Amino acid sequence: SYVMYYLGIFITEATHWSPLLMGIVLSVVMGVILTLPISSAAICAMIFSPTAHEIAISMGKEEAFLLAGGACVAGCCAQMVGFAVASFRENKWGGIVSQGLGTSMLQMGNIVKKPVIWLAPTLASAITGPISTMVFKLKCEGVSAGMGTCGMVGPIGVITSTEWSPMMWIGLIVVCIILPAILTFLFNELFRKLGWIKHGDLKLDL
Repeated sequence: SYVMYYLGIFITEATHWSPLLMGIVLSVVMGVILTLPISSAAICAMIFSPTAHEIAISMGKEEAFLLAGGACVAGCCAQMVGFAVASFRENKWGGIVSQGLGTSMLQMGNIVKKPVIWLAPTLASAITGPISTMVFKLKCEGVSAGMGTCGMVGPIGVITSTEWSPMMWIGLIVVCIILPAILTFLFNELFRKLGWIKHGDLKLDL
């Protein structure tokens, strides 16, 4: 609990100091954690807890705290939507549903065999994270920050924590769905052309 307490303070301070840099870092790191066989939701529940939120308010840095949560959502969505789209030719619509609305953790076995398949969605998260913090200023807190598009909990968390506006709705769709899909597809196609990824590397036993 002490580790999470001080980690939360550090993340809030760092995001207040540089939302651009922390947008990249948090999006990439939390996205990777979501795909690993550990619980990104539990980690975010501790880091972005109601108590941590109160501390951020007392520090006068509530916005930085919530923006950090939004960056985490962006990273998690990039992994889930990214893998769903990148593996469509192998897994079809079953892969879209199981990874896009379920979990990108399903690809862990393939990642262990060929780590390069993880590169495309991770690069996508490095782009969507700072767009979330700097352009659309999407916010989130609690367990929702670590859920991504699993049951659409991440986007729902953003809707709950961010002030409603046309910009928020556009940002939500762009950052959580459109950009991860397009960026991961483009990166993945590039890596396929380079021969780094071959047909079947992303195949799931569905």
